[in-house]
Amino acid sequence: MVNLIWVAMAIIGIVFAMINGTMNEVNEAIFKSAKEAVTISIGMISILVFWLGLMKIAEEAGLLERLATFFKPLVRRLFPEVPANHPALGYIVSNMIANMFGLGNAATPMGIKAMEELKKLNGHKDEASRSMVTFLAINTSSITLIPATVISIRMTYDSASPGEIIGTTLVASTISTVGAIFIDRYYYWKRMRKGGKR
Repeated sequence: MVNLIWVAMAIIGIVFAMINGTMNEVNEAIFKSAKEAVTISIGMISILVFWLGLMKIAEEAGLLERLATFFKPLVRRLFPEVPANHPALGYIVSNMIANMFGLGNAATPMGIKAMEELKKLNGHKDEASRSMVTFLAINTSSITLIPATVISIRMTYDSASPGEIIGTTLVASTISTVGAIFIDRYYYWKRMRKGGKR
């Protein structure tokens, strides 16, 4: 459906440009955007490779395992219906750690694996379980300590201080995550009070 919307928007834009005689501007914008996309991608690759390399070093040094151990009690409280040694918890913790370092691209595969494991626990039902909803809320808001992707974009566009976004991002993402958890719990308790299923 989303692909159809994008195709429709592109066709409508081109037809509109042809009617108004602005095809030259459209062509110029297409080539300029393509050039900028390549520039941004190269800039993002460099910063992502750097942070993914640091993450690999942290993993080899056992730091990620310690962080996972540190966060597991919190994750257990957020996902009480997931068994203690279930693989889903490991994927959830890994996803949260990757998101904290602003590595959304690295977090995505772990998030998908976490959802797959949670779906297995849910008996492969089409309706999302409480854990799936909670994970989606946390993953979407995700506390970010170092917004690597945003920093790389700011560096690409020659920002005077690419890292100054760190403090603001930390505050905003913390508020959004706490808000997401409160809203998730509010609707869960509301449903339980009405006698709904878990």
